[in-house]
Formats: sequence, structure tokens, C-alpha cells
Amino acid sequence: MVRRALPSVFTVGNLFLGIISIIVAFQGNFDWAALLVIIGMLLDGLDGRVARMLNAQSEFGKELDSLSDVISFGVAPAFIMYGVVLNKLGWIGMVITAIFPICGALRLARFNVATGSPNYFVGLPITAAGGVLATLALYHDLLPSPNITLPLLMVFLAYLMVSNVKYPNFKKVGIPKATYYIVPVILLIVLGTFFFWPQYVNRLIFLPLACYALYGVLKKNGKKKRRKKKAVDDSFNSFVK
Repeated sequence: MVRRALPSVFTVGNLFLGIISIIVAFQGNFDWAALLVIIGMLLDGLDGRVARMLNAQSEFGKELDSLSDVISFGVAPAFIMYGVVLNKLGWIGMVITAIFPICGALRLARFNVATGSPNYFVGLPITAAGGVLATLALYHDLLPSPNITLPLLMVFLAYLMVSNVKYPNFKKVGIPKATYYIVPVILLIVLGTFFFWPQYVNRLIFLPLACYALYGVLKKNGKKKRRKKKAVDDSFNSFVK
């Protein structure tokens, strides 16, 4: 019984952090709100792996995971962005705030009904999109015209979630069982570092997440260019013959 319930404990922990992140964002503590989303990402990555390791996968766990992800990586990051900049845009800011978690829910629904187990995701996973958005909000003082730039980037991330852009599925990569025992240590290190350098931790986490989000777009554009070049070459060769 405990074995089958353990993955859901990680999932509920992720959901709990998402809810607290929303509350903290309402209080104006956006650095902490973003950090809670990032820690939620770690728990979200563990629940599925623990379920597979213990052979405790279930439809209940799958649905609970999706519902938790909508809150933690859809609603929470959207509220962080709303508190940072979108509240200044009136009803437009409200609409953009709603669009992000809606696209995240659509992305999860499509994932849940997909057949097979490919080595890639179709559309940017909501976990990555939420992590990018939560940490991106902390760059509002560094970006030019943040009242325009940040909402546009938020809409772009929402589009990537429902797009057909393919992203690598790292959940298929095996991790040694011993790794799970050092997760609490990693959390303590992150929290300890955050207390001393809060302005750097979230922003450093942003970089790999942003690279992952851009990877699929750049790879897709590269394939389009290669197909176009091949079509031109084939046409030229046919003409020469």
C-alpha cells in the first residue's frame, strides 16, 4: 500500500508547492514564488520515475499528476507574471494570464490521450514552460520594454505548448536508484544558496530551461531549411537532366 502511494506523495507535494507559490506571489515575493515552482519541477520529475521504479504506475497517478501540473506550472507561473507586469495592462493582462494555463491544460490533455511512448514530446511540456515563465518574470528589470516583451514571450511559450514542435523526452533516460537519496541534500543546498544569493539562483536556473524551449524551435526551423534546400536541389537536378 505504501509502495503504491509513494509516487502520489511526490505529486501532492508538487501540487502543494504550486498552491503556496500562488499565495506567495500574491504577497509580492516573486523570487520565492519562482523557487517553489522550480522545486515543484524536481518533485514532478521524481514521481513518474519512482512509480516506474516501484512498478506502481496507475491511471489515478497519471490524472493526479496532470491536475497538479496545471496548478504548479500553469496557474502559478501565470500569477507570478501577472503580479510582475501583466496587472499593469488591464483586461489584456487578464486575458494573457488566462491563456497560459489554458494552453497548458490543452497540452496535458493531448499528452494523456496520445498513444505509444515516443522518445520526444509534441509541444513544449508544461513543466518546462512553467519553469521558464516563472524565472523569466524575474528578468523584468533587465529586458527592454518589459510591459511589451514579457507578455509577448508569455504568449509565445503558450503557443509552443500547443504546437507540433518536438522536444526530447528525458524521462526515458535512466537514473541510478542511489540518485534519489541525494535529492533532499540537493534541496537543502538550493534553499541554503537561495537565502544568501536569491537574485542569482532563479536566474541561473532560467538559462537551461530557456535553451530547452528554444531547442525545439531551432531544430524545426533547421529541418525546414534542409527540406527546402533539398527540394531546390532536386528541382535543379531534374532540370539539368
